Amino acid sequence: MKDATTSSSLDLLWGTGERPSRGPKPGLTLDRIVTAAVGVADAEGLDAVSMRRVATELGVGTMSLYRYVPGKTELLDLMLDRVQGESFEDDPQVPTHWRDTVTQLARSYRELYQAHPWLLRVNQARSVLGPSAVRGLELCLSGLKGPHGMGLSDPETIGVIITVQSYVTGIARMEIQAAEAAKETGVSDEEFWTGQQPFLERAMASGDYPHMAALADDTFARDFDHFTFGLDRLLDGLETLVSRSSGDNGVSGVSGGAGGASRR
Repeated sequence: MKDATTSSSLDLLWGTGERPSRGPKPGLTLDRIVTAAVGVADAEGLDAVSMRRVATELGVGTMSLYRYVPGKTELLDLMLDRVQGESFEDDPQVPTHWRDTVTQLARSYRELYQAHPWLLRVNQARSVLGPSAVRGLELCLSGLKGPHGMGLSDPETIGVIITVQSYVTGIARMEIQAAEAAKETGVSDEEFWTGQQPFLERAMASGDYPHMAALADDTFARDFDHFTFGLDRLLDGLETLVSRSSGDNGVSGVSGGAGGASRR
């Protein structure tokens, strides 16, 4: 069965749908509508986005928007494709090595969440693939399957992309939720954990938690870069897979952190 909503979104994303020959207000365009909707979501969260609210932002009647967008579902599809295009607005060069491609993918994805925290609220299990999403995947595949690519099968290559995105989503969720908690409660992370300190000190002194009690003082230091640490380990694991796939019994001579690898 054909999904009418998906079809409408695809028509709008790929420019195949009909456009009003004249708008109810001069200057009103689909681009302006999507820009306004993203602005509302960035400032106040996804729940604040409605056809009425976007119309208010644009200074037009709500019914005016329906001449361009059938409803909120289609509007959200347009918003997703819009923000997904931000990572290559400057037309970046395709990395020359797959590790750089993975690193760029991870960091771009993290920056996307930081700029648009509402993305965590969106169910992207059945994302409608618009121009930005397809272009982003094409650029990623260019690095993963190019001359200095991973040499993996197509399903494995897509598996790499899903693995990296899943890792970044987990880190981003933790970071964004921490920021939201501080904003909603007015209590900083430092104040929150300081409040628990007397109880934790008594627990550690009880002898019931020897491994936790033995942790170094800087174990939870805020300056430790957990994102880069995890990304480096992910890259190292993928390096092993690439080496095994190519028949190389050793590691292919890559060392150093994400984005700073040295290659023989």
